Amino acid sequence: MEWLVLLLVGWAAAALGSLVGLGGGVIVVPSLLFLGSTALLAPISPQIAVGTSSIILIVTGLSSMVAYTKQKKVDYKLGVILFIGSAPGSIVGAYANKGLNLDDFYLYFGVFMVFMSFVLMFKNRAKPVLGTRGIKRVFTDKEGTHTYSIEPISGTIISFVVGFLGGLFGIGGGALMVPAMIMLFAVPPHVAVATSMMLIFLTGCVSSVTHITLNHVNWLYATALVPGAWFGAKFGAWLNARTASKTVVRLLRIVLILVGLRLIWQGIS
Repeated sequence: MEWLVLLLVGWAAAALGSLVGLGGGVIVVPSLLFLGSTALLAPISPQIAVGTSSIILIVTGLSSMVAYTKQKKVDYKLGVILFIGSAPGSIVGAYANKGLNLDDFYLYFGVFMVFMSFVLMFKNRAKPVLGTRGIKRVFTDKEGTHTYSIEPISGTIISFVVGFLGGLFGIGGGALMVPAMIMLFAVPPHVAVATSMMLIFLTGCVSSVTHITLNHVNWLYATALVPGAWFGAKFGAWLNARTASKTVVRLLRIVLILVGLRLIWQGIS
């Protein structure tokens, strides 16, 4: 029963994460913490939940990146620039995570998730801030040709912050990176999602090493989550090309708000 529950959690988290470029950590971490308070799973600490999630991010990121590469949606140059900042950020975040107690973790994670729900609400309405400076890029899809730019210095600074939050909360950073790419650099949504999954894979590799070093991984849970995450990520990438992004984002905002408010309540009660 325990393995089946974890398999389903891994599949659902990866499918949703790959679909909108969030990586799935926003589902894995709170799910492990919640299920640990029931009879379905043995309880684990926030640090173990985050460390275990970082392993799943590697699988989710790799699986979906392969699928998006076949769809020719991954901007590798953009991904590398953002990785330069997010890699050290994820290491710092992973070490900062060990200083959080349970109540603080619930509260901060909950506030972060609610905040991100509002960021996602406005991500398609904001005008690009840095989209006219830096390295010019061109992407063509069924909707036409899109031109955008990468500003390396700003991109590196922003990705450091995103990497730090990803390492701290075990979410991969996509919840910030996707809207940041769209709002700041005018990256087309489909490219932002695909490139975010590449970045999640790379930063997941870095932060997971830190979490493994700190002994923050439940390998039994990780082993059970991996198969579901691999196939869930492929399904999410497949669905991404066939589903209206506005509908997906609306549902995601609702999930983030509900889970975030529950975590906040647990943190202050």
